[in-house]
Amino acid sequence: MKLAFFGGIYNNYLALEAAIADARRRDAQDLFCLGDMGAFGPFPDRVFPLLLEAGVHCVQGNYDESIGNELPDCQCGYTDPRDNHFARLSYDYTLEHTSPDNRRWLQRLPGAIDCDREGLRLHLCHGSPRRTNEFLWESTTSDAFLDRLIDETGADLVLGTHTGLHWQRRTGQGRTFVNVGVLGRPANDGRTSVWYTLLQIQRGGRFSVEFVPVQYDHRRLAREMQQEGLPAEFVETIESGWWTTCLEVLPSRERRRGRH
Repeated sequence: MKLAFFGGIYNNYLALEAAIADARRRDAQDLFCLGDMGAFGPFPDRVFPLLLEAGVHCVQGNYDESIGNELPDCQCGYTDPRDNHFARLSYDYTLEHTSPDNRRWLQRLPGAIDCDREGLRLHLCHGSPRRTNEFLWESTTSDAFLDRLIDETGADLVLGTHTGLHWQRRTGQGRTFVNVGVLGRPANDGRTSVWYTLLQIQRGGRFSVEFVPVQYDHRRLAREMQQEGLPAEFVETIESGWWTTCLEVLPSRERRRGRH
């Protein structure tokens, strides 16, 4: 059995379309999105038909809860004023351009999904099992902490997103956490591709994880972002593959990998 997991679409309908097609070519039987349909990119309402037509099972991220309930902000979890400035621009644009029907759809999404496939117990969340907007970074998240989080879910494998960077860890207790990455913007690596995760499960609960790069028409996305008046810093990230915003939230090791 193969399952595909998408994180953080961030209005990038072009990358979502490409990822769905790629997952189907790889014979993924089920597709999941772990939240944050909106933010960053243009034309929020172009995402929803793609999700619905492909039958993607969706978890509610912090952005989705905020847009669905028309909350004052995105609940992104930033503390730096510059990060919050750009988060405000992104949130206001997405809220204004998301239709009432799609807002109601976001409002109804579950905060987590628990399922069993081939004897493997999965817990699907946005940030972490305990908090939707919790950042779990590879460099600062210990095995002991992951074990405590996963133990409370009763799962063998927990999958989340929220940070924008894909990674996986198998703990000393034999549990696994996977950050599935995001489709909305590059992984701060100087490449214009984005990432999703393919999970292959065998009978008896054995599994393997593959991080899959996705190429899409990023130049078209950048043009549309400019036409919609989105910040030039956002456009630069799409064109260069390097983050220009949301940098202060990065731990030192992850930030050193980037250009800024």
